[in-house]
Amino acid sequence: MRAGSPGEPLIPAPDPSPDGTSGLAVVGAGPAGMAAAVTAADQGIDVTVLDAAARPGGQFYRSPEPGLGATRPEALHHDWPVFTALAERFGRHVLAGRIRHLARHQVWAVERADDGWRLHAVTGTEGDVRTEVDARRLLIATGSHERHLPSPGWTTPGVVGAAGAQAMLKSGLVLPGRRIVVAGSGPLLQAVAVSLVRAGAEVPLLVEAAGYESYARAPATLAVNPGKAAEGARNMFQLLRHGVRIRTHSAVTAVHGRHRVEGVTVSRLDRDWRPVPGTERRHPCDAVALGHGLEPRTELAAALGCATRERADGTHGVVVDAQLRTTVPGVWAAGEAGGIGGVQLALAEGELAALSVARQAGPEKVFRGGGGGGGGGGQGRRAVALHRARTRMRRFAEVMGAVHRPRPGWRQWLSGDTEVCRCEEVSAGRILTSVSELGAGDARTVKLLTRAGMGWCQGQTCGFAVRELVGPAAGGAGPGRRPLACPVLLSALAGDPHKPGTGD
Repeated sequence: MRAGSPGEPLIPAPDPSPDGTSGLAVVGAGPAGMAAAVTAADQGIDVTVLDAAARPGGQFYRSPEPGLGATRPEALHHDWPVFTALAERFGRHVLAGRIRHLARHQVWAVERADDGWRLHAVTGTEGDVRTEVDARRLLIATGSHERHLPSPGWTTPGVVGAAGAQAMLKSGLVLPGRRIVVAGSGPLLQAVAVSLVRAGAEVPLLVEAAGYESYARAPATLAVNPGKAAEGARNMFQLLRHGVRIRTHSAVTAVHGRHRVEGVTVSRLDRDWRPVPGTERRHPCDAVALGHGLEPRTELAAALGCATRERADGTHGVVVDAQLRTTVPGVWAAGEAGGIGGVQLALAEGELAALSVARQAGPEKVFRGGGGGGGGGGQGRRAVALHRARTRMRRFAEVMGAVHRPRPGWRQWLSGDTEVCRCEEVSAGRILTSVSELGAGDARTVKLLTRAGMGWCQGQTCGFAVRELVGPAAGGAGPGRRPLACPVLLSALAGDPHKPGTGD
């Protein structure tokens, strides 16, 4: 197997040290995690990367299954050469034993150990095999998941998340339909619509709840991020070229169809996202891609006690300093876990965090199998450049978040029987009743009274909407701490853990 092939899982490496303890454990093999791993390995640090997916790349660089025989995966991605170069570096380090890549390993808890941290993960075909990894330092690069706002009919077959539609295309070469309305808010919608039309779908409408003109309120930030404006312009050109109509300050306020999507109602919105009466228009389609941005995955960081804060988009990200250190000593965070900002920012933060880890590791570093980084002066200059780039891109991310942050009027899209929690079939009416009549004042109490968020996704799909429905006090609350960062089978918890590579 060619080292670093993006379409194939990488082989595991032997234990990095006699006692099985890695210098650094990286949770997540997306852009931030991969950049951190290869940079740390370049600096002579033994790295273990744990990731739930079968192949590195994360959601952004998700690639088609090898059995599909895709000949041009680059057609589905931006900056594919950047990923292939990163994957080749990653693969070389794996083959040399400097990186141990544990694919299909879902980390569900981390605890302090004598020499750093002990990570608990599950793997196996049923997620029933428990395993442990020890590391002196920990970097959290858990990425993000899609944010959803419910509306009447959004559970109809044929409605998918906007990011989900893109994932279907990237990994399975599958379209959710032939005539697809893309709706929600955020720059991801443009990228999704472009991907769909290039793949042969018809996208009659792109419905954006915010307005792109709001970006003009931050000219200084736009001026130092010209690549973002250029990317937006390219997407707009492609959409217009394919005949996609763009409706801003509008939303899909209802989805129609009994057994399958047959159409949507699009309404004009006021500045608070309330539907304007009399502006409703019905449009035929057989699929809908809905998405209102992304939310950082902070479950593991929150369980460790890392502080989080509300970002401009209304989500909560892990608090880090200029060196990507969290408020818990020995723990770093990079990429979307600290706030949504895009792939270039994730790559920069992953590299910057690894350089910070290397500076702290100092004489602990042990070069294995050759290789290693450059001199301290070069590292320092690189770190300064990365810090400047990160500051610039984070500022743009805050502008972007403020532009597309859901406004409170979206609640008026809902009817009393609109399902908010799909796993437990909890309606908006039941949630509002728990607040107005049963005294629920926060999302946790609503969960106890209604079961909203108790399903398999553990509130990833409905969590933001539930907090918004409860009110401003709950909406401003950060993620709660729980002992398990993901669902785990009781049989796995009861079984004896083993450590990868020890032969146990």
